[in-house]
Amino acid sequence: MNTVLPASLALAAAAALALTSCSTRPCCDAPAIPRQASIEKSPFGRTPDGRAVDLYTLKNAQGVMMKVMTYGCIITELHTPDRYGQLGDIVFGFDNLDAYLKGHPYFGCVVGRYANRIARGQFTLDGRTYTLATNNYPNALHGGLKGFDKVVWKAEPLTVTGGVAVKFTYTSPDGEEGYPGTLQATVVYTLTDKNELRMDYTATTDKATVVNLTNHTYWNLSGRGDIYGHELMLAADQFTPVDNTLIPTGEIVPVAGTPMDFRQAKPIGRDLKQLTNHPQGYDHNFVLRSGGRRVAPCATVYDPKSGRVLEILTDQPGVQF
Repeated sequence: MNTVLPASLALAAAAALALTSCSTRPCCDAPAIPRQASIEKSPFGRTPDGRAVDLYTLKNAQGVMMKVMTYGCIITELHTPDRYGQLGDIVFGFDNLDAYLKGHPYFGCVVGRYANRIARGQFTLDGRTYTLATNNYPNALHGGLKGFDKVVWKAEPLTVTGGVAVKFTYTSPDGEEGYPGTLQATVVYTLTDKNELRMDYTATTDKATVVNLTNHTYWNLSGRGDIYGHELMLAADQFTPVDNTLIPTGEIVPVAGTPMDFRQAKPIGRDLKQLTNHPQGYDHNFVLRSGGRRVAPCATVYDPKSGRVLEILTDQPGVQF
């Protein structure tokens, strides 16, 4: 089952994730001790071709801590408090670079140039057909054999008010993985003192191209075990069905009366057995009510065990769950 909740973000897009907790009783009686927001850089290893990879540790004034590295802009850890104030890591990842280099299902990374699948590894733009690697037979997936998740980005800390931030940049040359145009991509991760993780994506190109950037973090708000009991709400009345290779059929259908109905919060595992796809699970695009015209709520996830709540906002028209 795919447990990732990425918003499909393309070309000057933004997403914000608010990380809170619901408490059944006070965490403690003592007043909170104010902390100083900080950002630190440390070495995290080298790629097979000798490129140095750095790890940035961001902490906000509330004590929330995130680690992200320059290889793939991968978020390796994100520690947030539960209902009792105990910090726990709520994202999937590894504690060393070698584990990532051996292969993984896109843990925590930025995917591009094009997130999700391109049918049969081909697209036509301005009358010309471009051919891509088919790394998810028979389709192209998440940018190809060496997408943005497998390159080393340049990074620099940013001075921001009310939080800490790192800006990542990468130049994808014309023809890389078959895509036209030299693409300048920028991703900014901001961890605010309000326990928000903001992701801002921008891209510019010197010729017509396609681009669809997103973050592919896997969330487990309990920090352990499965996520079937997590309660999910999606601000979507429709979804796009897919064929047996997960390519959209072109239809847009109502979620009402189907296992895809998350208009009201329900446990993720409740209707799982009603799905008929193989392997069985959710991996679909949901059409957001906002239409992508403004930053608006798109998903809320609540974990009854820990009390943690994840709220996702985006300025894009769809979200892949």
